[in-house]
Amino acid sequence: MTSPHLPPGQFLRSAEPGIRVVVRYRIDEGLTDALGYLLRSSDSSCTVRTRTSDVDIPLAMVIAAKEVPPPPPRRASRSAGG
Repeated sequence: MTSPHLPPGQFLRSAEPGIRVVVRYRIDEGLTDALGYLLRSSDSSCTVRTRTSDVDIPLAMVIAAKEVPPPPPRRASRSAGG
């Protein structure tokens, strides 16, 4: 596991692809988060696979990032008749 005391860009550059992360970064409207699995990172950007899409994030826009635990298991849905 990567040290939590690293600056966010350094954490993302050194993190192993496949870990689950949350990345807070700047957008035109303010700030937003990407929660998902780290696909790849380079010296200038990282890609996080969220539930809806792959998000490419310039590391210069990242203000916080950390590893997070896996999501809780999905609950079984109840059938309409039962």
